[in-house]
Amino acid sequence: MIQTRRFLLADDDAEVRLGVADLLSDLGLELLHAQTGLEAVELGRRGDVHGALFDMHMPGCTGTEVISILRQERIELPCLVYSCRWSPGLEQSVLAAGAMACLKKPVEPDLLRRAVREALGLGPENHN
Repeated sequence: MIQTRRFLLADDDAEVRLGVADLLSDLGLELLHAQTGLEAVELGRRGDVHGALFDMHMPGCTGTEVISILRQERIELPCLVYSCRWSPGLEQSVLAAGAMACLKKPVEPDLLRRAVREALGLGPENHN
């Protein structure tokens, strides 16, 4: 039996969050949604989430602050961060916080799917 992967999407912009969910719909994931950094922390604490994508700038706390809080609580969740204010410096700080990648918004669909698959330890997509 194949285990369903739960993936957390955290972005205060509902339209963007739903667009990302649509881009990931073909991966067969159960998607959890958070509108704030604090909601993302609560969902990350559940223990049954397999990966996450955090917007960098959300009410409550930033994407890197969410990662830091979860890490302090010994919750090792493969995380990605994305931001419309991407810069090499931001990428460096996001990676230093423990994220697997820092993506630029708007994110390229194939890059997003590839990064999510990698974060979840899924194999490459089949293009038959």
